Amino acid sequence: MSDIKFLLARKKGMTQIFREDGTVVPVTVLEAGPCTVTGLRTPERDGYCAVQIGFIPARAKHVRKPQRVAAEKAGVPAFRVLREFRTVSVDGWEPGQELTVEQFQPGDLVDVTGRSKGRGFAGTIKAHGFGRGSETHGSMNVRQPGAIGACAYPGRVFKGTRMAKHYGAVRRTVKNLTVEGVDPERGLLLVRGGVPGPPNGLLQVRTARTGVKK
Repeated sequence: MSDIKFLLARKKGMTQIFREDGTVVPVTVLEAGPCTVTGLRTPERDGYCAVQIGFIPARAKHVRKPQRVAAEKAGVPAFRVLREFRTVSVDGWEPGQELTVEQFQPGDLVDVTGRSKGRGFAGTIKAHGFGRGSETHGSMNVRQPGAIGACAYPGRVFKGTRMAKHYGAVRRTVKNLTVEGVDPERGLLLVRGGVPGPPNGLLQVRTARTGVKK
C-alpha cells in the first residue's frame, strides 16, 4: 500500500478548539468514512492506477444497474457515492477493505476537494467585485456593468469579458490544510480552516500533493 491516504467525508460545520498552550484554532468538523474499497484500476486493464472507494451505503434498488452489477462482481455492498483516487500502484489494496479516519494523524497535511456553495445568477458587483455608480439624482448607472466593448472596431465583445454569470457551484480544492484532531470513535476529522461546500456537502480528503508536514 502506498503512502497516499484518502477518504470521503461530509462537512458538518465549523467550531474552535483550544490547544494546550491556550491558543484558539478554528476547525472544520468532517464526518469522514467509513469507506470501502469497491474496485481497483490497473494499467494492464484500464490504462492507469486508481482505487475506487464507496461512501454512504445504499439499497440495491436505489443504485443504477452498472454500479450494482460491478458491486456484485466485486463482492461488496452497494454505495450511494463512488469516487476514484489515483495511486502509484494498487499493491496492498483489495476490494472490501475498509478505510477509516484512523489512517490520519494530527499534524498531517491534506487537500480537501468539494463543490462550492451555489449563489445563483449574480451580477458583476457580487461575482467580480465591480464598483457601483453614484446614486445621485439622475444617475442611470448604479449597478449596471457598463460598456463591454468598442464601437466600430473590433465591433465585437472579447472572449473572457467579465459579466453577470452563474456564481458558485464549482469544484474547488483547498490545499495543505492541517489535521488538528482525529476522533475514531465518532469518525470525525478536525481540519484547520475552512473547506468548500455547504453543510453535509460531499468532500474528498487526501494526502497533500505539496507542502511539508510540520
